Amino acid sequence: MVKHDLQGESATLGQRDRGFYTPTMQIIATPEWDASATRPEAAHWAEARRHMVDSQLRPNRVTDPLLLAAMGELPRHLFAPASLTARAHADADLPLPGGRAMLQPMAIARLLQLLALRDGDRLLIVGAGTGYSAAVAASLGARVVALEQDEALVAVARRVLPGLLPPGAIELVCAPLPGGHPAGAPYDAILIEGEVPAVPTGIAGQLAEGGRLATILAGGPRGRGPRAVLGRRASGGFSLTDAFDCATAALRTFQPNPGFVL
Repeated sequence: MVKHDLQGESATLGQRDRGFYTPTMQIIATPEWDASATRPEAAHWAEARRHMVDSQLRPNRVTDPLLLAAMGELPRHLFAPASLTARAHADADLPLPGGRAMLQPMAIARLLQLLALRDGDRLLIVGAGTGYSAAVAASLGARVVALEQDEALVAVARRVLPGLLPPGAIELVCAPLPGGHPAGAPYDAILIEGEVPAVPTGIAGQLAEGGRLATILAGGPRGRGPRAVLGRRASGGFSLTDAFDCATAALRTFQPNPGFVL
């Protein structure tokens, strides 16, 4: 397991506004990723984000003003491979190396909205990829532990995040996903970023009393389709409630039947 606390990374920050940061970006890119990230954001990226918010998020019950503002400001294209930056704001999952995917904007927004993050909440993201959802959550005031096992994806997050957020906002942990990160428990909220066959009991057990968990469960028997769920820990127990229909790329490292499933 490798930890990377962004406290030690350099960052040039702009002014804080409504819970998120408008940065002056200083990103070091590798050939696989968008080399234009070292330049100031072009106007078309800002327009792409505005269109994403207005055409995908607002019409799909994303109502949290801070969440809408954060996703309208954070440069999503910086977290995408260079060959796919033109598709970074599309209404679809974005393929990442290693068979992974960055969830479509609507799915990320609605999952984070389900968690109802409060300022100072401790959030674990399992399968954080290149760090986009972690950046959004940190912009909302959460203290984020971003768990990712793919070293190449973690390397991208390490390069991009320090230019967007204050030092210490996100702790990056490179380790296997199925066990979560018990060393940082308990968490006020957990996001499993991808489709899983069930919620592992070990991860659910890392929630604090009153904590919330959001993820996407794979389709089940009798033709039941994949759906987003919200879990809650209360009185020592854990329960799941269906939230909305949603299909996305599976997190392959999760084995069948590790825990709870509806």
